[in-house]
Amino acid sequence: MKEQTVQGEEQYESVSKTLDQFTGVYDVDLLKIKKELEHNWDVQFREFHIGNTGIRAAIVFLKELCDKEMIDKHILKSLMEGLTENPTIIKGYELQQLIKNEVLPVSDLFEESTVMKSVGGVLTGATALIIDGIPSVFILGTAQGKTRNLDEPISEALVRGPRLGFTENLSVNTSLLRQQGENQHLAIIKMEVGTRIKKELVIAYIDEIAEPDLIEEVKKRISKINLDNLPESGYIEQLIEDNYLSPFPQVQSTERPDRVFAALMEGRVAILLDGTPFALIVPVTFNMLLQSPEDYYERWLPSSLIRLLRFLAAGITLFGPSIYIAFVSFHQGLIPTKLALSMMSTRQGVPFPALIEALIMEIAIEILREAGLRLPKPIGPTMGIVGGLVIGEAAVQAGIVSPIMVIVVALTAISSFAIPQYNAGISLRMLRFIAMLSAALFGLYGIILFFLFLCSHLVKLKSFGVPFVSPTVPYRAGDWKDFMVRMPLKMMKRRPKLLKPKDTIRKGD
Repeated sequence: MKEQTVQGEEQYESVSKTLDQFTGVYDVDLLKIKKELEHNWDVQFREFHIGNTGIRAAIVFLKELCDKEMIDKHILKSLMEGLTENPTIIKGYELQQLIKNEVLPVSDLFEESTVMKSVGGVLTGATALIIDGIPSVFILGTAQGKTRNLDEPISEALVRGPRLGFTENLSVNTSLLRQQGENQHLAIIKMEVGTRIKKELVIAYIDEIAEPDLIEEVKKRISKINLDNLPESGYIEQLIEDNYLSPFPQVQSTERPDRVFAALMEGRVAILLDGTPFALIVPVTFNMLLQSPEDYYERWLPSSLIRLLRFLAAGITLFGPSIYIAFVSFHQGLIPTKLALSMMSTRQGVPFPALIEALIMEIAIEILREAGLRLPKPIGPTMGIVGGLVIGEAAVQAGIVSPIMVIVVALTAISSFAIPQYNAGISLRMLRFIAMLSAALFGLYGIILFFLFLCSHLVKLKSFGVPFVSPTVPYRAGDWKDFMVRMPLKMMKRRPKLLKPKDTIRKGD
């Protein structure tokens, strides 16, 4: 064996150190792979002979990523016992076809002639089969990655609706989309991202609905991504959005297969990345960020009421503290007399102006919210509730803030929790501080100016060419059936015009 290794090294040096192609010489090809994988302790090499032909072969695999039972029963056993009844020594192309078509009972099998791509397959869980006399390597699908069970999405809980959420396994996620229903027009295109660490990515759409220009634009933006590693879909979201300076998300992220499939049926495009349970949906509009899949599972009247409450909650989240600051600091005459007297009595002894008072409480609430997210689950909610009560009560007793400010901040915090999309809530919470500063400088006029600047920005903002505030601007009367109010399903017969779908009708009647 040592003599064979030395001989292989000599042949390896004589052929080429940099040649990336397999040669068909067993010792050379095996040494090529060993040179590339010698720094990986978990790579296994198993050498053997094919049946009683005397032809040498070897398999290369990662012991923790592969199905060892499959390797033993369907690869090693088939190769070591499959040709025992045919002692005739066959080589080259004839042997290659015999093993491929008659010996190996493996469904996922392809040939690779380059060393680097073969090594890449081994490092992702495949098994490489080297056979003497064949100038290529068989890559066998034996990957058995560690995956978690299908659970309910944590970030998008529903009272009524499917309980399954995406996982970190891309093949599982695509199968969840397929399980939504039989549809031969569901297209799933595979791409590869990452320059150093390669990852699989798929683009999903309904080919008879989605606009071809939108699909090509998505492919174009993804193909332009030039990063060595993309560990999560958030990287892709930031790299493909239209305006990275905008505080609003222009790509929707979700863990729910039903939300993704519903978006596909409207003519949108979904992006799924291996290694993350969060899928991306494009294009997106502002009203989508305030909608929940549950809006369509319940009857239209309660769904419409809840959706209106979300819009109200978004307004309170954005303008609640700023309106309080404006009224207390500039426009006391606009407050009813009895309420004004009550508010002034509670503010007696407070040493700070309304802006500083609001900033103290808002920052304290944001810190408590972040701490509750990072703490272990059993004590996280308790920490948020107890911390808020203790800090609020202690601040009032110490005379640092007024009781009315605690009420305003608490109402604002509760309203922010009513927003279904977490990243949309973050955007409104961030803009809330700018609204507070505007109110502290100019009162209601500052709030109005801030609102006008915000509307100007939203009107100019687009997501993959679609206006972000559509169907408000540009106005589309037909799309208002699923805007602030969700009309009955019998009235929603057309898909959104803003997406320019190839098939505009949802149903035939």
